[in-house]
Amino acid sequence: MLIGFSVGNYKSFKETVTLSMVASSITEEEKELNENNVFPINDKLSLLKNAAIYGANASGKSNLIAAINFMKWFVLNSSKEMQVSEAIDIEAFRLSTETEKEPSFFEIVFLLENKTFRYGFEVNAREVVSEWLFQADESEEKMLFERDFDNYILDDFPEGQGISDKTRSNALFLSVVAQFNGKISGKILLWFSKTLQLISGLQDTQYRKETLESFENAGHRHDIIEFIKKLDLGILDIDRVNTPVFSISDYTAKYGGSYSSLYPISEIKTTVQTSHPKYDADGKQTSMELFDMEKHESEGTNKLFALAGLLLDTLRRGKILLIDELDARLHPLITRELICLFNSNETNPQNAQLIFTTHDTNLLSSKTFRKDQIWFTEKDNKGATDLYSLVEYKLGKDASLESNYIIGKYGAIPFIGNFKELIGELHEEKKFV
Repeated sequence: MLIGFSVGNYKSFKETVTLSMVASSITEEEKELNENNVFPINDKLSLLKNAAIYGANASGKSNLIAAINFMKWFVLNSSKEMQVSEAIDIEAFRLSTETEKEPSFFEIVFLLENKTFRYGFEVNAREVVSEWLFQADESEEKMLFERDFDNYILDDFPEGQGISDKTRSNALFLSVVAQFNGKISGKILLWFSKTLQLISGLQDTQYRKETLESFENAGHRHDIIEFIKKLDLGILDIDRVNTPVFSISDYTAKYGGSYSSLYPISEIKTTVQTSHPKYDADGKQTSMELFDMEKHESEGTNKLFALAGLLLDTLRRGKILLIDELDARLHPLITRELICLFNSNETNPQNAQLIFTTHDTNLLSSKTFRKDQIWFTEKDNKGATDLYSLVEYKLGKDASLESNYIIGKYGAIPFIGNFKELIGELHEEKKFV
């Protein structure tokens, strides 16, 4: 489970900001929110099942997801993908002379096998400046290792002994130790790889493969079809169809001579067929009509199908899913329903977590979210992004979250110039052309 993530001096983040999934001590008027949207870890700690991040365009929402994505990529790949002298693909905050030569900061706090781990690093384009790993159960936090450039302190991390000399300056020590079969480090890398998932709601077709692979499991196939049917898309059934694609050029290149269908050289093309009911003039169903998913269904339907496998797997296994632009091409009621799948003890018994960016103000409701589940990004007048939660505001009992946000009470909205003046200027220019 994710407890929190912090980033500083990266892209639009100058100062260090923290996205916290720790439930605050507030009690909402809607009792169901307190029962369903939060899950207890122990007597001292409860976590949120999801978090929504709002903000104007270019305010830094996507940069927060990008920061987590970079951390995941660097943890999984720095020890094996990069060469000795290769630069690290990092972008510090560029709008200040104070930060342009300073390292970027990343830290994540998470639960793994009933233990809390706090892991982080500072990195610039040349090298890892610092790195640390701490562990805690219900007692005090203890340091496992700390790194300052090429100097290491290994207090309680025997699997790291003798590995520091094998760690390049542009690689993470944790990643290298995992390569040498470190037990704790290996589990942490597996957590980054399998439990922490990040996707783009704008480039969702690339995740269709996971949904298609789920079709190999009869139970998962049933769940995906039921998921699509319940969203009222007019689809009664879905089938995966494998079709050979014949290539005359491949045949002649391999065998010579003319092409013959007796010797097909082919690749397999997978298409998805949806079944829709067909009716006569009296409104009676007469048959089923087959549609090609990609050709005949809407972009929203294709998106839901592409994400279905990941969404259901996340709920089934209690994973963490981060989606940039969740609501893109989806009706607000469908987006709300996806969120409610996570904010429910019934449909989310494994306490999976969903974190997403959105512009959909229809979701801003005290009946859907607790105040500590709503986050905002806003840039200051020097181009730096701040990240803060709605729980920081004192709100009246009957406050309309959506209306207050639209009129700017919480910030994080665009300040749009006067387009009438612009059009007037264009007309004036046209007179002299």
